[in-house]
Amino acid sequence: MSDLLERLRGRGWRMTAQRRVVAEVLDGDHVHLTADEVHARAVVKLPEISRATVYNTLGELVSLGEVLEVATDKRAKRYDPNAHRPHHHLVCARCGAIRDVHPSGNPLADLPDSERFGFTVSDVEVTYRGVCPNCAAA
Repeated sequence: MSDLLERLRGRGWRMTAQRRVVAEVLDGDHVHLTADEVHARAVVKLPEISRATVYNTLGELVSLGEVLEVATDKRAKRYDPNAHRPHHHLVCARCGAIRDVHPSGNPLADLPDSERFGFTVSDVEVTYRGVCPNCAAA
């Protein structure tokens, strides 16, 4: 489970009711919700929360580095609360489902010097694509 709420409290982030609900909706493993999905779930917990508040809160969480913005192909951006646990993503090419994966090895070390073109590489994003079991069965 993500420790998003604890991280935000530890930073002294002002925890309004609206911000708390957005953080609660995002908290968990394998959570990759769109902004609209976050809003739909937040409304269940706090009916008066606006779409603008959700979007603003998501933007702030991304700016703080507490949530990752994940873009897969031409689909809507998704928000990942596991910003502090290094991981990659496994994406279903049909339905867009996303799972966090933690393969062994160091993808940064796998890039030979001859392929770095003088870059000082600081980060790697790997996306594995395939078909999830539900789509494969359909």
